[in-house]
Amino acid sequence: MTKTVAFFGLGHMGAPMSFNLLKAGFQVKGYDPVGASLDSAGSRGVEVCTTPHQTVVGADFIVSMLPHSAAVESLYLHEEKLLDQIAPDTLVIDCSTISATSARHLLAAARDKGLHAIEAPVSGGVAGAVAGTLSFMCGGDSHDVERAREILRHMGVNIFHAGPAGSGQTAKICNNMLLAIHMIGTAEALQLGVDNGLDPKVLTEIISKSSGANWSLQTYNPYPGVMENVPASNQYAGGFMVKLMCKDLGLAQRAATDSKSYTPLGSLARNLYGIHNLAGSGELDFSSIQQLFQLK
Repeated sequence: MTKTVAFFGLGHMGAPMSFNLLKAGFQVKGYDPVGASLDSAGSRGVEVCTTPHQTVVGADFIVSMLPHSAAVESLYLHEEKLLDQIAPDTLVIDCSTISATSARHLLAAARDKGLHAIEAPVSGGVAGAVAGTLSFMCGGDSHDVERAREILRHMGVNIFHAGPAGSGQTAKICNNMLLAIHMIGTAEALQLGVDNGLDPKVLTEIISKSSGANWSLQTYNPYPGVMENVPASNQYAGGFMVKLMCKDLGLAQRAATDSKSYTPLGSLARNLYGIHNLAGSGELDFSSIQQLFQLK
């Protein structure tokens, strides 16, 4: 029997994730407030719904990929109150990157209503969403995480159970804080080399085989023309937007404050991305931080 997934958020990440579920044989019903995103998903086989409540009718799973905590809380708890419309045997999987506090609030509210929900923020970017190679960082009851594997395995290759509610979001912000730090360091090093006469492709090859090797350099190179099929070689279009990195770095700093942790490089990364965002680069991919070092 074909199972049904209600999918909320059909943007850069959500759309390819939903398409991979279609390829795996699931029926996918989708909703997005942006008409163009909804129409595009519909052209690929997603059953287009006009309201959130219509979307969840008959759903075995609900997946949400939304931009921030307020959007998640609006959908499930406040304006739409979706938790009041969900059948008891439906599993809610929120893949958004939100605060750990919001995640705990959502999962507790679901539990209070006799429902099952987990958090499962992702890593891997748009390329990973398209290829179905995402990593999911899950928080919640182990039984619910195991059940979620039925559909998560069609969208990713790594499914981690980080711990109870809030743990997935904590793991995600730690990862993204480090990602921001080594992307900035990579851009800074590449620009230093170029400013001193080095070919960025040659420098990338050298560092890739040396102690400075890292994911930003080898998989998602920020210097234009060095690597094909990355945003840097497409005017930094698509990918993980600067404004979303700013959001995640803000979450990391709030978590650091709450736990009395010290994250000086995380704080600096937030400030540098904030400056880049204020300069009008919010819609560009986060690797466009390279541009910050090209200003002379």
